[in-house]
Amino acid sequence: MAKILLVEDEDALREIVTFNVKNAGHTIVGTDNANDALMILEDFLPDLILLDIMLPGLKGDQFLTLIRANAKFARISVIVISAKSSEENIVHVLEAGADDYLTKPFSMKILLAKIIVVLKRSRVEEPGDFLNYKQISVDETNHKAFVNGQKIILTNKEFDLLLLFVKYPRRVFTRNQILTTVWGYDADVFTRTVDSHISTLRKKLGGSGQVIKSIAKIGYKVE
Repeated sequence: MAKILLVEDEDALREIVTFNVKNAGHTIVGTDNANDALMILEDFLPDLILLDIMLPGLKGDQFLTLIRANAKFARISVIVISAKSSEENIVHVLEAGADDYLTKPFSMKILLAKIIVVLKRSRVEEPGDFLNYKQISVDETNHKAFVNGQKIILTNKEFDLLLLFVKYPRRVFTRNQILTTVWGYDADVFTRTVDSHISTLRKKLGGSGQVIKSIAKIGYKVE
C-alpha cells in the first residue's frame, strides 16, 4: 500500500479522510497547513498528496508549484480536494501540475477510487521498455522520459501525453480524444486543459517540443 500526505485545514474532514484511508490499508500523515507539509515531505516522502487549496498561510496552489519545481518531489502524485468548483480554478491547479481534482463535498468511495487510479501510475523500477521518436525516448515501464539522453521531469499527465504521441506518431488526436485517453471518460476537466498541458510539455522538451504540431480547429499530432 501507499504513503499518503493529507494537507487539509478542516479538522473534521481531515479526521474522516484519515480514518477511511487507513482502513483502506494506506499509511497517512495529516497536517492543517502547507508550511508544515513542506517539512513533512523531507522525511515522509509520500507516494501521494491529498491537497486542499484554501489553506492558512501558504496556499495549496503555491505549495503545488513549489513541489513541482523541486526534482525530489516533482513526481509525487497530487489529488486536489477543494470547495472551489469553477472551470478557472480547476484548470489553474491542473496547469500547476495536479493529477486529479475532487470537489467538496465528496464521497469517500470516490476519493478512495481516485487514489487507486493515481497510484497505479507509480511503478516499481523494472527493465526499461523504451519507445523512441527522434531525440525523444520514453520508458513506459518506469515512467521516465529523456531528450537527447537527458532525463526530463514530467508530471503524470505530461508523461501520459508524451507517451500517447510517441506511441502513435503522425496520428492526429482531437482534444476530446486526448481528454478521454489521458484524463478518462469521467474526468472533470476541459479541452483548454489539453492546450495548457501541451504548452508546458513543449517547453520541457526544449527544441524537441517542436515535433508536437497543432492542427487548427482539431487537435495535435507528433510529426
